[in-house]
Amino acid sequence: MPDLTNRQILLRRRPSGLVQPSDTELVTTPAPEPADGEALVRNTYVGIDAAVRTWLNDQPGYLPPVQLGEVIRAAGIGEVVASRCDAYAVGDVVTTLSGFQEYVIIRDDVFTTPVPGPAVDQLAVMSVYGPTGATAYFGMTDIGRPQPGETVVVSAAAGATGSVAGQIAKIAGARVVGIAGGPVKCRAVVEDFGFDACIDYKDGELPAALKKHCPQGVNVYFDNVGGWILDAVLGRLAHKARVVLCGVISSYLTGEHPGPANYVNLLAKTARMQGFNALDMWGRFDDAFADLRRWEQEGRLAHRETVCHGIESCVDALNGLFTGANIGKMLVKISEPTAP
Repeated sequence: MPDLTNRQILLRRRPSGLVQPSDTELVTTPAPEPADGEALVRNTYVGIDAAVRTWLNDQPGYLPPVQLGEVIRAAGIGEVVASRCDAYAVGDVVTTLSGFQEYVIIRDDVFTTPVPGPAVDQLAVMSVYGPTGATAYFGMTDIGRPQPGETVVVSAAAGATGSVAGQIAKIAGARVVGIAGGPVKCRAVVEDFGFDACIDYKDGELPAALKKHCPQGVNVYFDNVGGWILDAVLGRLAHKARVVLCGVISSYLTGEHPGPANYVNLLAKTARMQGFNALDMWGRFDDAFADLRRWEQEGRLAHRETVCHGIESCVDALNGLFTGANIGKMLVKISEPTAP
């Protein structure tokens, strides 16, 4: 294997709000060489998810925080270029916690999953057949459980998880209303992802819009944002509604999580609100991906990506999640995938 260099983005200071240039450092190091039981992956795409920003805080979660001086953690996809591990051959495509870097060492562990071939649509894998799709699938099917004729509301509906979750509810026969920011995103939610309607929360009339589009109340709410939007939807719940707590993107930058005043409606409507982590359903991922793949092949599940280019754009892409820069999955293209 020829000598390879590896550009990496390291965390130098814990950010407050959006990530600033001085919070990170782009360094160039020799690419690591795999030891026994390891393989080297050339990253092709890095996924930019809101969770990446939470890992930069010095607070424990389902994964430990990124330490100062470490590569910023992120999920990605890439191709094996050298292997000393029986589980991977050169040319294999895998998803893993690649981080903001061009090359990464992998092992045969829970964090790395081979992608079956021979032809691999890497964009579809990152948008649908990975943690993003699994999160939408399990949150909607296990907790939301939409029924034909029910009304489902999804916040951050133009985003990677929300767009898939809403389409799953449509496949179940529900009427689906999205919440997104701005006319461009609302148009994509309806025209590209097939929702029945989309409310622009930036109009400032969310309670009135919810009353208009959900006259019988909200049976299922898939929440990606928290804050005042969650509170508004809680005020519109139907009898025995189910609220799926998937994310809190409205407060990831500030760390402040104001409690919703309308939580009392859970009692009045005998409703249920539940959080979840898709990693708890790891053993069921194959079943989820089988359903998602079938729906996509049947033309019932669409996906879109917003793709930035080059390792140096990772931080701007991460900040873009919080400034509304993406429709669908936010990705950074690190290198050119090998043609199938």
